Amino acid sequence: MNEQTLDQLKKLKLYGMHHSFKNALESQTLNSLTADELIGMLIQSEVDDRNNRTLQRGLLNARFRYKASIEDLDFGTERALDKNLVYRLSECSYISKSENVLITGSTGTGKSYLSCALGNQACILGKKVFYANANRLFTQLKMAKADGSIIKEMAKIERQDLVILDDFGIQPIDAQSRMILMEIIEDRHGKKSTMITSQLPVDAWYEAIGDATLADAIMDRVVHDAHRINLKGESLRRKRKLTE
Repeated sequence: MNEQTLDQLKKLKLYGMHHSFKNALESQTLNSLTADELIGMLIQSEVDDRNNRTLQRGLLNARFRYKASIEDLDFGTERALDKNLVYRLSECSYISKSENVLITGSTGTGKSYLSCALGNQACILGKKVFYANANRLFTQLKMAKADGSIIKEMAKIERQDLVILDDFGIQPIDAQSRMILMEIIEDRHGKKSTMITSQLPVDAWYEAIGDATLADAIMDRVVHDAHRINLKGESLRRKRKLTE
């Protein structure tokens, strides 16, 4: 009878219940549970299993550059990283309010790691997150425009609760990339959140974008009510290398 129950649970794709019921059988704790306790245990196991699979799927789809977490961040005073601000952002209320986050700082100061940590936290809270190197994304979308799949790709980006554009402004932005950036920002403005990391200070983004009219339109939508983090200090990669 128990083997039949296990088989049916698996066929119904109730994997959490299947695993929990199987463990109870193997540990011989099944008879010590009341009917209410057994039902409660099985339902909770199924909920936990589905939440975990949703999280793993979200992390896989996000394709973060680093496996980062808020707990592993360095809040040393030389970095000027406001711990209170980071923990407020980790609650993801800024996503619910469709607010943006701008992270700037010199190379190696941990901008990408911080963005991945905040993105990872958003996934844990059930948000859909898309992470991409800005220049690589522009290249991919230009290719998508050439092969006719641009509408599908832009729709995928628009659906995300949080889009992280990493290393913005490192390379010159051409006219086609400017239009793509404008479309991404316009689609998300007032609806979803965007996080941008850059070695350039925010004031220098106008020049990096290149076209004055588009730069004004993009910056007006990005900067308004955005949370800003400007990381300081020496390169963490260099410090780590010296320590090793």
